Amino acid sequence: MPYNGYAAGNYAQLHARSISIGRCAEFVRLAVENGGGVSLERTRSAKDMGRALQRAGFREAHGTPLAGDVMVIQAAPGHPHGHAAIYDGQMWISDFRQQHGFYPGPAYREARPSCKLYRHH
Repeated sequence: MPYNGYAAGNYAQLHARSISIGRCAEFVRLAVENGGGVSLERTRSAKDMGRALQRAGFREAHGTPLAGDVMVIQAAPGHPHGHAAIYDGQMWISDFRQQHGFYPGPAYREARPSCKLYRHH
């Protein structure tokens, strides 16, 4: 079964919490895997997920996100493991529904660490 970004986003939406529980990499990995046709290796930190995504057929993308795209964000002050989120077609979701875009909280929005968007091909 090929990867379905809408299915991955739907899985993320159904399993998201109202606030972060510090497990973004796990929740994003599970959402991607439930999109079908993709298995991601586990990483210690969310900021290191890029290589695992590339090995699973994702490529760096630019522009408007599409359902199933994954954003990998580098560390921010107080958040050494960085962050990952998946786009469901309307919003960014990690282990919680992010109400302010792909940067998950004030520390990220203020520091604006580097990030990369990945899309399955």
